[in-house]
Amino acid sequence: MKKERKIKFYGSYFLDFYFNQSAAIQEKIDFVLMLIKSVERIPEKFFKYVEGTDAIYEVRIEYHKIQIRMFSCFDIGNSIILFNAFIKKKKQTPKKELELAIKLKKKCFLERNK
Repeated sequence: MKKERKIKFYGSYFLDFYFNQSAAIQEKIDFVLMLIKSVERIPEKFFKYVEGTDAIYEVRIEYHKIQIRMFSCFDIGNSIILFNAFIKKKKQTPKKELELAIKLKKKCFLERNK
């Protein structure tokens, strides 16, 4: 029997974003997070490796024409850690958002390994 994934949040970056969204967007985020928790192989439509990074993944959500991205990584114990989230307004992912995710991941693992 497959074990459900746990989703953890590092800092308040994701939750600050989440609680500033409409109820409809929160519902869509909840749906995708439930999918990530429960399916063995997450479809790339919702969860994709970010090329050129040290194991950063992008949770991808589309609500009408709104593109939402959340950066994350896998963790021990069948867990995923969510870092920051944003609404994507251009084709290219904003460099500052990716840099923030990389910084948060390093900080998260440094704190844990102290």
